[in-house]
Amino acid sequence: MRVWPRSLTFRVMAFSTVWAVLALVVIFTLITTLYRQASERGFDSLLSAHLFNLIGSVGVSEQGMLTGAPDLGDLRFSEPQSGWYWSVEPASSGLTGDLRSSSMTRSIPSPSVAEVPFNSGFQRNYLTEGLEGEQLQVFESEFVLDAKNRIARFRVMGNETELEQEIGAFQRRLLTYLSLFGFGMIAINAIAILYALQPLRRVRDALAMVRQGTAQRLGGRFPAEIEPLANETNALIENNKRIVERSRTQVGNLAHSLKTPLAVLINEGRALGGEKGRLIAEQATSMQKQVEYYLQRARMAAQRDSVVYRTPVKPLVLRMARVMEKLNPDTELRLTLPQDEVVFAGEREDLEEVLGNLLENAMKWARSTVAVSVELVTEDEGNAGLFEINIEDDGPGIPEGEAREALKRGKRLDESKPGTGLGLAIVADLINEYGGQLALERAVLGGLKASFRLRNIE
Repeated sequence: MRVWPRSLTFRVMAFSTVWAVLALVVIFTLITTLYRQASERGFDSLLSAHLFNLIGSVGVSEQGMLTGAPDLGDLRFSEPQSGWYWSVEPASSGLTGDLRSSSMTRSIPSPSVAEVPFNSGFQRNYLTEGLEGEQLQVFESEFVLDAKNRIARFRVMGNETELEQEIGAFQRRLLTYLSLFGFGMIAINAIAILYALQPLRRVRDALAMVRQGTAQRLGGRFPAEIEPLANETNALIENNKRIVERSRTQVGNLAHSLKTPLAVLINEGRALGGEKGRLIAEQATSMQKQVEYYLQRARMAAQRDSVVYRTPVKPLVLRMARVMEKLNPDTELRLTLPQDEVVFAGEREDLEEVLGNLLENAMKWARSTVAVSVELVTEDEGNAGLFEINIEDDGPGIPEGEAREALKRGKRLDESKPGTGLGLAIVADLINEYGGQLALERAVLGGLKASFRLRNIE
């Protein structure tokens, strides 16, 4: 099972997206943590300031009564049940009365000193429940008011729930902004990645043009990172062309160098006459056939590795059909061609060799009719990108058991017709070199049906 798709674009975009999301999560966590800490410090500092302001605003009368009208400068202390309260209560004997903010409509109990002890400065802070069920942060201190050591307990209470709501609202706004920023960053990354990988698509398109035969090399300017790849590919194409040309030259030289000596041997054998002359002529003729066969195979092997050839099929079939009709005026030739363009991924001479041999055999053995059809193969995905050519005749055909024998080089099933016995063997080898296979079977017309499939350039 493949975990990562093969697409480089997907991998880079996925990695950058995951990294962006992780970075934004870390940033969100860090900012909200810092904001919470700063808000809580500010909240505590505000309550502490209110507490000292409250302590400075309260005194005691000669009768031991708490006195004073504290104004902490915050309207929330005057709004009933707002969650912001203050109170001053006696904490020692000889002191009476208590003071509280107008927002505190009823008393709020405080925990015992055993539960929440005072620190060395006689202060403590704790959380408790407010009048409306809200959570309160309480700053409390005990302070000596006069020389008689009369002590009062001062409390300032702030709405902790309100603070949490403000922090939550900040987190939601921050999450919204970071999400918008994250989507924008991912989109910009995607555009940058697609733009950065555009030269690779140009290389792919250039290679497709070379494969289809519309270009001889990778053209255009490429970035410094890709230019060496393009140069090496062009060098490979040039080297491939040199190999093909060198092979063709060697094949031609060999053919010319052997052609004359073999013709001389054949003529001398025939002129000599007798058993020895016939033997010499037969062996020389056999050598000539073998040379032609292997020269043909050498040419096919040289052209097989080429990547720059493309041959339109329909014009070639029409041209060869016209030639065969002129050479065989008594034989009807039926053509069935597709409307779509069919392009053979190989050299024109090879397809001409295949069609020429098969059409010649069909015309030779047909009684009155030969049918040729070209069609694109769309049966399933495994055969996508192929085309099929069928050549049928209404002749005697080949028995099923002898079809394989007919494909052997030099093998002739019927000596009554002229020929070398190399045509079908060369055709089969040519088709095999291009990844296809020649099939011989009974035709609908009653004779032989030769069919093969080759790669179509889409």
